[in-house]
Amino acid sequence: MLLQFKNIVKNYGDAVVLQIDEIGINAGECVGLVGNNGAGKTTAFSLVLDLIKATKGNVYSKGIDVSEDESWKKYTAAFLDETFLVDFLTPDEYFDFIGGLHNWSKADTQEFVGQFAEFFNGEVLGKKKYIRDLSKGNQKKVGIIGALIGDPELVLLDEPFASLDPTSQIRLKNLIKERIDRHTFIISSHDLTHVAEVSSRIIILEQGRLVMDNPKTDQTIVQMTEYFAV
Repeated sequence: MLLQFKNIVKNYGDAVVLQIDEIGINAGECVGLVGNNGAGKTTAFSLVLDLIKATKGNVYSKGIDVSEDESWKKYTAAFLDETFLVDFLTPDEYFDFIGGLHNWSKADTQEFVGQFAEFFNGEVLGKKKYIRDLSKGNQKKVGIIGALIGDPELVLLDEPFASLDPTSQIRLKNLIKERIDRHTFIISSHDLTHVAEVSSRIIILEQGRLVMDNPKTDQTIVQMTEYFAV
């Protein structure tokens, strides 16, 4: 099993923001994590990345507690928000920096990034603009592609479709589908349609608790839609 939440509780004061008995995610899955604001999605991601500590319980990556061993960092990547970027770099400099962390040469990094030219739509590469001066949508594109450098086994994306124009959303969905055989994705989103289209499994959180965890089927999509329509 690639990732496991076991008896997780996360409190802030008296408020319980996440309480999960068990969730296991296997390699090769594309998991859609959905829920209303305050559902606990970002908290779950932060626990996986050891950005916060669980009040109780453990998150295991390949059977190892992420809070006790950093070996998971070698095969895990994420883009949660713009704070994950180095905004005083240009996109090209940022990609070279990330590539260097994975011992990729600049040539290898540029070749890898170049295959996503259509996704960037001529607005990112070679423009000599700092990341902080890009639009929110283009910043998101930089963060998403940056997370793929190094071919990580596990990729966490929080609201990847937000701030993207419709054409870029479609291109991103195609990109994810094309790379499912190379990465295990966990994708958080408020957009049920996009999540349903790319995911092989749907997990719904509500106020920190697990309310649905099913393989994606036509019936699952109906159940998901009906749940949020109430």
